[in-house]
Amino acid sequence: MTGKVQQPVRMTEGQRAYEAKRAAKAGVSLEKWLSMKTQDREALAARTAKAAEPVKKPGFFARLLERAQKPIG
Repeated sequence: MTGKVQQPVRMTEGQRAYEAKRAAKAGVSLEKWLSMKTQDREALAARTAKAAEPVKKPGFFARLLERAQKPIG
């Protein structure tokens, strides 16, 4: 089984109360709210990692066409 083992979130009482208010406002339980936040955070990390991948060098024909469109001189 290859999956991440989630560590329990450690929050102070004030943080827990704040997140409980936000969860109540959204109409979900605190545990569901925290799991939604974790999923959003992981999705953002995945998008950021994908955007950070190096840009692939253009292929032979793309370079040839680019060169053919440049003016002579």
